[in-house]
Amino acid sequence: MSQQVLFRTLVSAKWLSEAIRSTPLGAGLRVLDASWYLPKLRRDARREFRERHIPGAVFFDIEACSDRTSPYDHMLPSEDDFSEYVGNLGIGNRTHVVVYDSSDQGSYSAPRVWWMFQVFGHKAVSLLDGGLRNWLQEGYPVSSGITRPTPMEFQAKLHQSQVKTHEDIVENMETHAFQLVDARSEGRFRGIEPEPREGIEPGHIPGSANMPFFTFLTESGYEKKPDEIRQMFQQKGIDISKPIVATCGSGVTACHVALATFLCGKEDSAIYDGSWVEWYMRARPEDVVSEGRGKTVKQA
Repeated sequence: MSQQVLFRTLVSAKWLSEAIRSTPLGAGLRVLDASWYLPKLRRDARREFRERHIPGAVFFDIEACSDRTSPYDHMLPSEDDFSEYVGNLGIGNRTHVVVYDSSDQGSYSAPRVWWMFQVFGHKAVSLLDGGLRNWLQEGYPVSSGITRPTPMEFQAKLHQSQVKTHEDIVENMETHAFQLVDARSEGRFRGIEPEPREGIEPGHIPGSANMPFFTFLTESGYEKKPDEIRQMFQQKGIDISKPIVATCGSGVTACHVALATFLCGKEDSAIYDGSWVEWYMRARPEDVVSEGRGKTVKQA
């Protein structure tokens, strides 16, 4: 991958600060705070945004911009719903979108929104490397309150091949058409740490490999370099020249895998949108691999 493409994917706090000063926020540039947290963390992302965010940023609500009819968490919305939602954030098809979140890791939920724009055909989207954590660490200013952008027209076009369904995963157990990578922690993958959602036991999909999302980040919260990422995949026996599908708990941190392969020049990694929650709810007990309780016949 050329440095130009890599630059578009990740932008630094310095770059963004200069861009905000030189480009009027609006049609040319839009900064999104995509913070989202599991309920157990007891953090209110929207309230935190009102109190502190990058100047001119608007809040992207992962729950609001989702298929509200689905029984599973924050599944992708329709093309029309995505178009309407991001258009109301003041984003058009020519707007350069920069996404970040305020997680302690430097990046947690922002790659999900980066991937959403990618999968809906918007290539002018970047991730703020290091997130709000390092924006603050480097001494850049923050604002409070709410920015009310002028709505714009946005036309989304879904790349369906980059979204996998439960049926695709079931079929792959026979065909082995793609490699499945699980971005949850090792304990949840093995089945020895609890899942954060009630009624869902830990474990993993047969044949999947475990690459926790935070392993793609440095201790300082920045994305690791492509050479290091390639080595990580090799150590797990994953060939990034072949099809890859990522999964996690509910389709959020799986997008770290898609981002990591994108940084290595692979732009077609897909996400199993329903991820572990859907798999567990629909799977036969023998298709839940776990060192713990697994799924009993009574739960099936």
